[in-house]
Amino acid sequence: MNFSQPGMFEHSDFCYESVNRSCPKITYPTAMRISLYIFFITIIVLTMCGNLFVIISIAHFKQLQTPTNYLILSLAVTDFLLAVVIMPPSMVRTIETCWYLGEVVCKIHSSTDVMLSNVSILSLSLISIDRYYAVCQPLHYRTKITTCTIVIMILISWNLSFIIGFGMIFLKLNIWGFEDFYYNNFHCFGGCFLFLSKTAAIIGSVLSFYIPGFIMVTIYQKILHIALKQARTIHSTACHHVQSGNSTSLSKMERKATKTLAIVMGVFLSCWLPFSVCTVIDPIINYSVPPVLFDTCVWIGYFNSTSNPIVYAFFYGWFRKAFKMIIFGKIFQAHSSRTKLSTE
Repeated sequence: MNFSQPGMFEHSDFCYESVNRSCPKITYPTAMRISLYIFFITIIVLTMCGNLFVIISIAHFKQLQTPTNYLILSLAVTDFLLAVVIMPPSMVRTIETCWYLGEVVCKIHSSTDVMLSNVSILSLSLISIDRYYAVCQPLHYRTKITTCTIVIMILISWNLSFIIGFGMIFLKLNIWGFEDFYYNNFHCFGGCFLFLSKTAAIIGSVLSFYIPGFIMVTIYQKILHIALKQARTIHSTACHHVQSGNSTSLSKMERKATKTLAIVMGVFLSCWLPFSVCTVIDPIINYSVPPVLFDTCVWIGYFNSTSNPIVYAFFYGWFRKAFKMIIFGKIFQAHSSRTKLSTE
């Protein structure tokens, strides 16, 4: 966000009037600011509550404590933390167009933002692998995808994302080789934005979004092909034994779970694609993407965290029943953790 470009801002204020190299400040009309605060607070509350329901549901009900749902739990924790830690300061920065929490907090905020984004993409990648074994290699699923294996994968994804997020910001790898250019043209007091050099933007986007996204899409295409083949086989089988009926039911359940999680993956890729495109294009066009457009792309990405619980509630009967039990306080009843939830 190059604040020195003429015509990009029409303003008469600065974040710190008495400080040299203060960032410019746009003062929106009061009515617009109030409307924006109401809108963003609504999004934040929905994101917090929706993901908290997912967390409580999986943590409380024994039936939901499966390897696949532990991955969903990791994703829900990521989205919840995004709503609690990242979105409120980002809301104030977007509306007030200034950052008043200091440079250290800005670095922590940016690092955590990058970390949680990487956890999300890694969690979805792990979910696609889980679904591959569940649908394509069902006989080996329970031996290869165990709870211990999933927990190790989740710990690796969180620790790796922590190293990437905090290492990149605090070691200044995002401006490596472009320090003079950054401090002469972009750095100002009262701003908090993630500057990426052309190399960092391309490498970061390719490694953190495009390659994992391509791998996930490829895996789900493979899963879809196998699932359709299994469906045709089941449909053409004339056996009506009880065991076969159970296998058919299990296959349907696995296919539905795969479809739902594929939708979650599709929503994620759709929400974060605009930001990833802007991140790559901005350095190429000499950082001329308007800050308002960049902020819009960021919030479209944040909205993904709001949409995930909505997808679960729409497609999963177990989530709807768990949601109702949490709302009406039935989870505090004795033995409620062993309640049989719908899996339709």
